[in-house]
Amino acid sequence: MSQHGVGPRAVMRSVAFLTAGVLAVPALAGCGSDDPSGKPLAGQDIQPAPRDRITDGGTLRWAVDSVPDTLNTFQSDADATTARVAQAVLPSMFRLDASGRPERNPDYLESAEVVDTEPKQVVLYKLNQQAVWSDGREIGAADFAAQWRALSGKNTAYWTARNAGYDRIQKIERGDNALEVRVTFSRPYADWRSLFSPLYPKDVMGTPDSFNDGARKKLKVSAGPFTVKEVDHKDEEITLARSPRWWGKPAKLSEIVLRTVPRDKRAAELAAGDLDLAEIDPTAARRITVAARPQSSTSPLMGPGADRSAADSLESWARANGSDEDAADEEIVARKKLRKAAAKYARQQQALSGFEVRKSLEPAYTQLALNGAEGPLTDERVRRAVARALDRKELARVVLGPLGLPAVPVGSHLALSGQAAYADNSGALGDQDTKEAQALLADAGWVRGGPVKEEKKKEKAAGPEGGKADDTGEDDKARRGPDPAEHVARDGKQYAHQGGRPGAYAPRGTAAPANQEAAPLAKNGKPLTLRFVLPSGPGSQTLRTVADRISRMLERVGITTEISKVSDESYFKDHIASGQYDLALYSWPATAFPATDARPVYAKPVPAADGSLNVEQNYTRVGTDQVDQLFDEAVATLDESESRSLLRKADSRIWAAAGSIPLFQRPQLLAARKNLVNTGAFGLGTPVYEDMGFLKKGAKPAAGPSVKGSKAP
Repeated sequence: MSQHGVGPRAVMRSVAFLTAGVLAVPALAGCGSDDPSGKPLAGQDIQPAPRDRITDGGTLRWAVDSVPDTLNTFQSDADATTARVAQAVLPSMFRLDASGRPERNPDYLESAEVVDTEPKQVVLYKLNQQAVWSDGREIGAADFAAQWRALSGKNTAYWTARNAGYDRIQKIERGDNALEVRVTFSRPYADWRSLFSPLYPKDVMGTPDSFNDGARKKLKVSAGPFTVKEVDHKDEEITLARSPRWWGKPAKLSEIVLRTVPRDKRAAELAAGDLDLAEIDPTAARRITVAARPQSSTSPLMGPGADRSAADSLESWARANGSDEDAADEEIVARKKLRKAAAKYARQQQALSGFEVRKSLEPAYTQLALNGAEGPLTDERVRRAVARALDRKELARVVLGPLGLPAVPVGSHLALSGQAAYADNSGALGDQDTKEAQALLADAGWVRGGPVKEEKKKEKAAGPEGGKADDTGEDDKARRGPDPAEHVARDGKQYAHQGGRPGAYAPRGTAAPANQEAAPLAKNGKPLTLRFVLPSGPGSQTLRTVADRISRMLERVGITTEISKVSDESYFKDHIASGQYDLALYSWPATAFPATDARPVYAKPVPAADGSLNVEQNYTRVGTDQVDQLFDEAVATLDESESRSLLRKADSRIWAAAGSIPLFQRPQLLAARKNLVNTGAFGLGTPVYEDMGFLKKGAKPAAGPSVKGSKAP
């Protein structure tokens, strides 16, 4: 899968990330020594600099995956760019600090606190008296009330993605003055800080027509350091301009241009001088790191012809100087093309020396999903065996180690290290243990070397597009198992990764074959084979590498995996969401409000009125009544410590059910022009757009990268 993101909190859980590709009281207490939440595994890497060292003006050209179909974050087709625009141009009552915890945004709020709990919970917001919309109108209770009515779920004419939290509000009214907003809840709501971030003007939220259509292509009224100047779908750009109505610290940049650039084209666009900031893949990161080394515009290990051996070069010379004139001409032309490509690559490397790689860990984690709705994985013992076969530390090292990022497995489904709800609850399931995995499988009736019924061979399709199984010989290689030294998965191939061909064995009592230890497990005449569905796009190389390692780990305990690679476009819709898989890899974004956001991801599926199964966003189809109850209690508990305790209990039970196995936080790699400051890899925090800019000539940033002990990718 190419790296996909999601919108802000309002749609954060509406879609899963498809690749290994973020988005709000008083500030929460810091992490003490006895606090299981710990600290973020990697800090922000944004090249911090004080504002007085930054040039006033300039345009930041920032690569994005797409120009969104809507600028309304509360609609189902909102995406990561929708969220980025909203962060820059709209109010958020709360934003996330560097540890991914909500903090009051002083540009909009003087204070916000629960002032009553009986008979109803009441939150009093005191607004910054300078806070105004770009048309000059004060931000006030009318805007809060319009957003509540639009998102409450009571009026189905509003095409909303979700209503969580807003459906618990009973009324909204003005306080003692125009700067106070009183929000009364019909039911207690622990995650009240998640609301009104972002906040849209009543002009957008006031009617179904304005909500559904008014904010899709433009935002006439905003209230942030930037405004939406232009949305250009033809050139696939969104231009944000510095707002003259902004009352906070003035934005240093004059404009931010969000340009659609495919990820595999970003290194070339950076080198051409058409971008200043871009999220990149590990290959591009390595190019930039090599380019930045002293007196190194090229690398013998990279670029056109880098993989040619001495024998290849000698053979090329022989053909070019041989007696076969046609072959010589072809070789001379090919060598000219190669030299031209190498020269172009060298020029690009020279240009890329003006950039650096800023890296952290995304507020998202990659998981192995196990479909518990059908097949062998309906048995919890088999799911637990799969989990116990995995060495999660090794998988984290494979992905994060080469990038110099902390290779620590994720220990929670509901939060990441540093966030308030985090605790490593993986002990509820246990670490890698081959013997325990084998014992679980034996207890479930799966016998190594048992009789297997021969089935007529069927041509395996690669998904809805009807692709055929690979006939290039790659399948046979996959059945033998990947070369242990092979780190990169094979792109665009479909193969069955098996530990040996299943076959029939002699009756009980006959001496076992010599290779019985390597034979697959079987039950009721069927081998234990799991369908491992993966995306086939160029941005999915990391996932395929991880899948290769997982397949080998499962093979050691007798589980065979049959890998099918499908198009990125069909991967989620036609396989994950529809349940057409046994094993799959995809990512969920982290959230500061798991009691609200994570519940639909882990809720027990229930039958719908039409007889179908309503899974919400629980694509593994594994859930329990006890987990649902703990979520319900956590979201209704206003004692923050008690709410976190309930969430951690829920997470322990999610681990024990083994429907999904968190693996690692996703790497966050950004290429940034060296003189660009206060932006880059934000980690768990919300960007501060008004502080972004370019250093004045001769000025230096305040400090270096935040990722301690990191190595070049």
